[in-house]
Amino acid sequence: MFNKKGFTLVELMIVVAIIGILAAIAIPNFVDMQYRAKRAEVPSNVDGIKTAQIAYDAAFDKYIEVSSWKPSTNVAKTQRSWSSGTGFDTLGWGPDGKVRGRYKVTSKSTTDFLVSGECDVDNDDDNSKFTATKSLNTKMNTGASIY
Repeated sequence: MFNKKGFTLVELMIVVAIIGILAAIAIPNFVDMQYRAKRAEVPSNVDGIKTAQIAYDAAFDKYIEVSSWKPSTNVAKTQRSWSSGTGFDTLGWGPDGKVRGRYKVTSKSTTDFLVSGECDVDNDDDNSKFTATKSLNTKMNTGASIY
């Protein structure tokens, strides 16, 4: 006799609970992916610096050393402008815009160098660190969960 259409309160509460559980799983994974994407700048820049060092050595038979961190000694969550007038200019390397990481190059010997890069995209004072040498590709020196 009665034509009841629609959902009961229990059915709606079950749907809301399911959506809440899915959100509780998805949001932390989304934040983690954002941090990984922001951190991805550092290993690619370390690779670029390594390639520039090898090319510079082929042309001038020496390595350029940039012993202090560039763009600055502080690592921050925000992007910072890259300043010119450093050894990286002599090397012929520079980023395409602002950077989240900091970089330096030290000579290990007359035949090798060490490129270092660090960042802290989640601003927890725990830096993710990457290094590369002439013979070793870029590697992460901290855990994968350090951003």
